[in-house]
Amino acid sequence: SPTAPSSTDVTTTAPVTTTTDRRQQTTRYGPLAAAQDANGLLLPEGFTSVLLATAGQPVTGTDHRWHDFPDGGACFALDDGGWVYANNSEVPVDGAGGAGALRFAADGRVVDAYSILEGTTWNCAGGATPWQTWLSCEEIPAGQVWECDPLGQTPAQPRPAMGMFRHEAVAADTTRRVLYMTEDEPDGLLYRFRPRTWGDLSDGELEALAVSAADGAISWVPVSGRGEPGRTPTRYDAPGATAFPGGEGIALDGDVLYFATKGDNRVSRLDLDRSRLTPYWEGPPLDGPDNLAVHDATGNLFVCEDAGDMQVVLLTPDGHGEPFLRFVGHDGSEVTGAAFDSSGTRLILNSQRAPTPPTFDGRTYMISGPF
Repeated sequence: SPTAPSSTDVTTTAPVTTTTDRRQQTTRYGPLAAAQDANGLLLPEGFTSVLLATAGQPVTGTDHRWHDFPDGGACFALDDGGWVYANNSEVPVDGAGGAGALRFAADGRVVDAYSILEGTTWNCAGGATPWQTWLSCEEIPAGQVWECDPLGQTPAQPRPAMGMFRHEAVAADTTRRVLYMTEDEPDGLLYRFRPRTWGDLSDGELEALAVSAADGAISWVPVSGRGEPGRTPTRYDAPGATAFPGGEGIALDGDVLYFATKGDNRVSRLDLDRSRLTPYWEGPPLDGPDNLAVHDATGNLFVCEDAGDMQVVLLTPDGHGEPFLRFVGHDGSEVTGAAFDSSGTRLILNSQRAPTPPTFDGRTYMISGPF
């Protein structure tokens, strides 16, 4: 019979540590405005929001209808100074998911919109690769990672070697030439995929994280299977791996890997250089941590809430947490897809099922300001 992973309690590890050793000061943005803006957002002074797309409606200036339930996303810089925002469609109907993209000019105008993946299911989060592809992840049993061209010029390809499980997010580590992946199960694992050839995800070794309860020291254990339908789930094919309650967002900042788990309302910090796992944040003002985004210039971690107060919570390198953004009147939705453009002055994100029932249309916004 399958061997269940151990359930190590990482709360016994060392206290919270700072995120970075390369930033010289902490950047905060002040309290939220007392009144919502025209889009129903509460933002700090100096920040503004623009509605970019509404699910089911043509994106302004294009004939492409934006997809339902926008979820995880990433930005890709273009040679002309513009960028592309690739974004998943987390429709929980067989074959009705996928991913789309918004193309921006250098001045921030949307100039095109199109599909980059179709016919998949429950595409939740994912991640960008250093070779400029978008990894769209299916959050279903035996779900796959799909490698997509953000420009929509090359057909998407499944990557079963990365494991077939209830995928959430991916973060690529160019230093170690591996990709980290979270799993949305009550006893999910944190995986590491080591491609045989960097830049080619068709073959490689799958491993899972094991954490010592005594001091948070980590190691990686092999995963013997890939989780194909009818076979043992991957999380039971990694004896000695540590179980995490509902893996969600993941983000890499130098030698630090952050990942969120909804079951314990926690963001954890994995120091890859020192091979140690510690809790980074747990509790208010954070409720339901999901997608994560690091602002490179400041080291600030932006955490999207899955329900809760419909906030994006700011966690600073000195261990301070406060709301950065809040949606008003979006009860029953969740904040998703936070991603910065290459300038670091624009943050794109979604209210997945906005604003409230029975519309459930989903909306995509851009936040600009003095990040």
